[in-house]
Amino acid sequence: MDFSIIIPTHNRADELRETIRSIAKLTVAGDWELLVVDNKSTDNTRAVVEEESVAFPAPLRYIFEGEQGRYAALNTGIREATGNIIATTDDDARVEPDWLTRAAAGLDALQCDYVGGKVFPIWRGARPSWLPNRPGGGYWAVLAMYDRGDKPVEFGVNGTPWPLGINTATRREAFERIAPFENRLGRKAGTLRNQAQREWHLRARAAGLRGFYVPDMVVHHVVETDRLNKKYFRRWLYWHGISRAILFAKLGVDMNAPDNSTLDFSKVPQIAGVPRCLYRTLAGEISGLIRAWVRRDEVAAFEHELWLWFFAGIAKQRWSERKVAIPSPRRHGAADPLSQAHSNG
Repeated sequence: MDFSIIIPTHNRADELRETIRSIAKLTVAGDWELLVVDNKSTDNTRAVVEEESVAFPAPLRYIFEGEQGRYAALNTGIREATGNIIATTDDDARVEPDWLTRAAAGLDALQCDYVGGKVFPIWRGARPSWLPNRPGGGYWAVLAMYDRGDKPVEFGVNGTPWPLGINTATRREAFERIAPFENRLGRKAGTLRNQAQREWHLRARAAGLRGFYVPDMVVHHVVETDRLNKKYFRRWLYWHGISRAILFAKLGVDMNAPDNSTLDFSKVPQIAGVPRCLYRTLAGEISGLIRAWVRRDEVAAFEHELWLWFFAGIAKQRWSERKVAIPSPRRHGAADPLSQAHSNG
């Protein structure tokens, strides 16, 4: 099999149907399959997959995963996939017809291990005035949007963030070398944890794998109205802080800028489990918030406020793990003990 596409899903049968129909319009040179991994849905997800499989132009498989969490479902899909290239997307995505073709071309042209591309919004409500509309900024990650311009660039280099799980394609060999995604760092019902992609890619980079942003590899993502409010953003940033703190305890990377860590945090003094240097950033954000309030800059004020919610999540998680020893960070090219253990069974 040349390609496998994996969709983890949970209780979104109606959106899932539209996503499957979008994928059915792909133009693919080679054999391919679609795997829908049901993560304990209680709606008619299975029936939707079975109905859509009748006219689907490639094998369409339903798989059930009982462990809660998007990345538990994704890991199961990767194990079940038979393709040489494994692509991932979400159950509320719409892909361009040349999505897989562009992904394969990018992998070949850039001679890399994985690729990812643009993610544009399908707005189900009006964009709020406090949400900046500049590509790649203004907390686009909260709404799972991504745009780094029109030229290929390497992920994790010069500030280029890692790809979003809604739009990736990875060589099978990469998943055989690097241990599975950490489900604890991915979204589950009742949480908004969000660092599983970054954690896997940091381990992949430490083991020498490389990935590139491919601008013509395009996916569109539904942005529901219940995400277009400040309450959702505050909650997302709070869980973002919790997730970064879990990442910190596992890999020893900078919580504020994990892709560009320069310090050995196993040796950095801490206050209540939080590195002392982060309190200086906290003071700067509070000062920035006050200045934005004074000049009545709603956008800037909310960005500073969100960082405070981010810090609150860090503080909460670090207090609970304050006695856990922080590891020295692994450097690029270093052996990945988790991957070695995985490959050795």
